[in-house]
Amino acid sequence: MKSIKFAAALASTLALTLIASSAFAQDPATPNVEKRQERQQKRIAKGVESGALTAKEASNLEKREAKIENDKQAAKADGVVTPAERAKLEHEENRASKKIRNKKHNVSAATN
Repeated sequence: MKSIKFAAALASTLALTLIASSAFAQDPATPNVEKRQERQQKRIAKGVESGALTAKEASNLEKREAKIENDKQAAKADGVVTPAERAKLEHEENRASKKIRNKKHNVSAATN
């Protein structure tokens, strides 16, 4: 009798673990992208404060960040952010980061 109760409890625990792990695997959270967006927003703001970025440059960088945000929301829309979608978002963030650096240091497009 004890072994039947133990087996039932074990089966219940395993079922709950499987359900929880499958829900976790499909979590559409993108914490790395969100942290990076925050850091890049701060970099843009500091560039404007210091005078390293003009209003037009900051506006263009903000538009790029808004596109990344829209792409992130689109990736989350179906409830799953796939590895390919994560890679695309990371690639966009890398390009945005380089643009921020180049604009803050007035690197011309010819050298990119």
